[in-house]
Amino acid sequence: MTFQVTVEPSGRQFPCEADETILAAALRAGVGLPYGCKNGACGSCKGKCISGQVVHGTHQEKTLSAAEEVAGGALFCCATPQSDVVIEAREVQGLDDYPIRKMPSRVAKLEKLSDDVMLVALQLPANERLQYRAGQYIEFLLRDNKRRSYSMANAPHLDEQITLHVRHMPGGLFTDQVFSTLKERDILRFEGPLGTFFLREESDKPIVLLASGTGFAPIKAIIEQAIHIDSNRPMTLYWGGRRPADLYMHALCEEWASKLPHFKYVPVVSNATAEDQWQGRDGFVHQAVIKDLPDLSGYQVYACGAPIVVDSAKRDFVEKCRLPEDEFYADSFTTEADLAKA
Repeated sequence: MTFQVTVEPSGRQFPCEADETILAAALRAGVGLPYGCKNGACGSCKGKCISGQVVHGTHQEKTLSAAEEVAGGALFCCATPQSDVVIEAREVQGLDDYPIRKMPSRVAKLEKLSDDVMLVALQLPANERLQYRAGQYIEFLLRDNKRRSYSMANAPHLDEQITLHVRHMPGGLFTDQVFSTLKERDILRFEGPLGTFFLREESDKPIVLLASGTGFAPIKAIIEQAIHIDSNRPMTLYWGGRRPADLYMHALCEEWASKLPHFKYVPVVSNATAEDQWQGRDGFVHQAVIKDLPDLSGYQVYACGAPIVVDSAKRDFVEKCRLPEDEFYADSFTTEADLAKA
């Protein structure tokens, strides 16, 4: 059975099968609903069901509580329609400009950036290019229909090779392979580009870039894109880690800060030890933003990293710093453990 989905406030409509998620149907129809993990774990696709009925598949309670669901909240990545529905969602324009493709790639380089972060460079087939927006991600297609997602760490104009920053999660299906058996020239298949986390180039607002750990990867791509288009928008990067070694491209960020007049870099470490001899900012990275910029009403924020960092930043920036909620763009890095709960 096919149902009609109407998106407010745009009024756009698309068909959705009864066994299909609203997000999948929207993407198939070229309607740009925001999304991230597609597994009910990150909350990027959260919106409202104004009329009609939907049923949710497995998802995390923290992402959509029972009370929110009763009040009409919906996660479109795991919501299937039971009738014609009207939903409320912030659409992302131009998402269908870059079609999602399945492609083979060859591992061109493996380089350890720190003890637990590996740079993986992928070479595409000759005469092939992947068109994408800085900040988007790809999904590796693994055995048994398993998938693992990684953000592209280079801007689209630097796409001779696609680079990823992979943190080792001991016991991880893919990361154990990356840190043990994966070799240069191995073939990996992926699908992409995916996600709605990318630089909104039409805005002239100053930007706060907030990264934790390997959440720096898509932020790096966004910065490179801003440099490429000669953007003069003020940008401040806050990069947080537990130890200084977690800021595995610290020197590159310092180089940007020294050369780019509109760019500032604020590294923040939460659990430095005496042996680290850390002289910089400490504490939680999003709280450093609040201390420096108590009024974010005129800003855009791009946040990427651990869910607890992204969720805390959104809540506090909106409630305490007057950031407009629709100017907070995020990619929450859900882990295999997060997906197991979803």
